[in-house]
Formats: sequence, structure tokens, C-alpha cells
Amino acid sequence: MVLKTFRWSFAVTAAGLAVGGLYDGWAALGIVAVLAVLEVSLSFDNAVINAGILKRMSAFWQTIFLTIGVLIAVFGMRLVFPVLIVAITARIGPVEAVELALNDKDRYQQLVTDAHPSIAAFGGVFLLMIFLNFIFEDRDIKWQAWLERPLAKLGKVDMLAVCIALVVLLVASMTVATHAHQHGGEHADKAQTVLTSGVAGLITYLVVSGLSSFFENRIEEEEERGDEAEKAAETTAAARNGAGSGSVAALTGRAAFFTFLYLEVIDASFSFDGVIGAFAITNDIVLMALGLGIGAMYVRSLTVYLVRQGTLDDYVYLEHGAHYAIGALAVILLVTIQYEISEIVTGLVGVVLIGWSFWSSVRRNARHTRDAAPHDPAERDTP
Repeated sequence: MVLKTFRWSFAVTAAGLAVGGLYDGWAALGIVAVLAVLEVSLSFDNAVINAGILKRMSAFWQTIFLTIGVLIAVFGMRLVFPVLIVAITARIGPVEAVELALNDKDRYQQLVTDAHPSIAAFGGVFLLMIFLNFIFEDRDIKWQAWLERPLAKLGKVDMLAVCIALVVLLVASMTVATHAHQHGGEHADKAQTVLTSGVAGLITYLVVSGLSSFFENRIEEEEERGDEAEKAAETTAAARNGAGSGSVAALTGRAAFFTFLYLEVIDASFSFDGVIGAFAITNDIVLMALGLGIGAMYVRSLTVYLVRQGTLDDYVYLEHGAHYAIGALAVILLVTIQYEISEIVTGLVGVVLIGWSFWSSVRRNARHTRDAAPHDPAERDTP
């Protein structure tokens, strides 16, 4: 089952690592591997969310998402989007950005380095908003209860996440401005760039979140109508010989269509996370595309595996760990606006948090199994 589900991911991994090694040696191969792990760690909760929605869809719409969705996620967000980021921030054409990445790495590296403050501010605020809105939500299951319980109470304050993100952005821009002033104002416009890019990241998150909420509301409306139509069809089934089933199918089709759109918006937002996070590890667009492409394939395979196995509720803390990793990456990106952080730290922090949450889930399951065991009367009577 596992080999069948992940066979294409294994094939893409082998090909991607081989291309990375041929492209720039063992160091490049290592970067591709770290990027793939980073993408999987950042998008694991995306796979869980996708699987939870995808299992409600018909086989046809599942196939559409897992085929067209792969093309959009791998070739669109992981290959095209990094080029657009460099092109927009460096104010050059996309074709020129690709040519520089392949033929003039020194200049490309310089352009990306110059654009890093705006990229880091934009992505840092975007990722921070994802983390804050997760941690401020009151959830039945809490991983780090000592932290999540009081934060859930604070989350009842309207727009608190937006206010915190703006405060963090102001602190980051003021830190940059102070540093520029102390060093003779060589990069005096850097603070303005950071502030503008951070606000753009906040607006982007609000737009994506708003679209996601819109599609989710439409799904709920269609499901309610579908339930009502199904009840009506069951009531009149004997008299009409099942004629009402066509209406139900039509409603389900519309619900499936909105579900597909909702999944694409969610998937695009998490793809964006991975692309932005990749800039904290490497500025090489070829290695970025290889690593993120491999990670995207594993996320898709994992989505299929979770749907077919039906084990979404087995490891309840994984979603928490993934969001904590997103929050850590947001902080790292914002710090790298002014200070350098080792790529090893950036690449491993997500893996550590995901691993920790997985182990916590395993221990929780074992504890629940152990607590349930004494209820067996036969065991209670055994000396």
C-alpha cells in the first residue's frame, strides 16, 4: 500500500537528487534534500486538511485534484512563482531572471541578496499570520496546553493577530532604520522597503484567508441544501421511483466544485509558505525548484495515503507541530532581515517540531490504550 501510494514520490526524489548532484555536487544534493524535508514539514498539516476534505469528494473530483492540482502545485507554485518573486523584487523580466539564475549566478545572487529584506518581510508576516490565527483559536485538543489555553482566551479579542503582526513589523523596520542610521545611512531606504513589503504580506494573507472562508461557507451552504434535497428525495422515492436523486447529484456536483476551488486556494497558500521559506535556505532557483517539487510530490502522496487509510485522527498533535514550525520559520525570516542565521538551524527547526509532535501523539495514543485496558472484566479478575 505504502509503496504503491508513494511510488511516484520515490521516483521524483531519486531523479531530483541526481539532478541536484550533477548540477552542483554533493552540497547541492544536500540542499535539495533539506528543502524537500522543509516542504513536507511545512505542508504536513496541509496534507491533513486536504485529506479531511478530499475524502468527502467523489472519485472523479479526487482525481481532478490529484492531477490538475499537482500541475498547479509543482509546476506553478514551485517553478514559476520563485522566478516571479525575484523578477518583481529585483524589477527585471521573468525571462531575464531565469537566464541570470542559470548563466550569471553571481549577479543573480546579488539581486536576490538585495531583495532579501523585502522577501523576508513579506513572507515573515504572511507566515506569522498563519501561526497566530492557529494559536489564538480555542481547540478541543491542545498540544502545549500551558501555552495554548491562555492564548486561546486572548484570541477572543478581535483583530489581535493583525495587531501583533503589525507591531512585529514595526519593530523589525525600526531595527533596520536604527542600524542604517548607526552605519551612516548606507541603506536608509531599507526600513521603508521592509515596512511596505510586510504590509503587502499582511494584505495577501487577508485576501487568501478571505477567499478560503468564502469557499468554505459556500461548501456548507451546498451541503445543507444537499441534505434537505436528500431527505425530500427519500420521502418521495417510492412514489417517484427515485426521480429525486438527480437533484441531489446536481447539488453535490456544485458542492464538489466549490470544494475543489477551496482546496486549490488552501494548497496555493501553503505552497507559498514553502517557497518563501526556501529563500531562507538557498537563493539558487534550480535547487529551490528541485527540493520543493520533491516535497510537493510527497505531500500529494501523503494526502492520498491518509484518505485511503482513514488515519487522520491517529496523530492529533501533528497539525500543532506543523503550525509551530510555521511560526518558528516566520520569526527566522524576520530576524534574517538584519542578521544572519545558519541554514542548518532553519532547515532542521521544522523537522524537530514535527518529530516532537509526532512522538507526543504516539505517547498520547499509548496512554489512552493503557487507560482503557483495565475496563476488561477478565483482566480485572486475573491475579
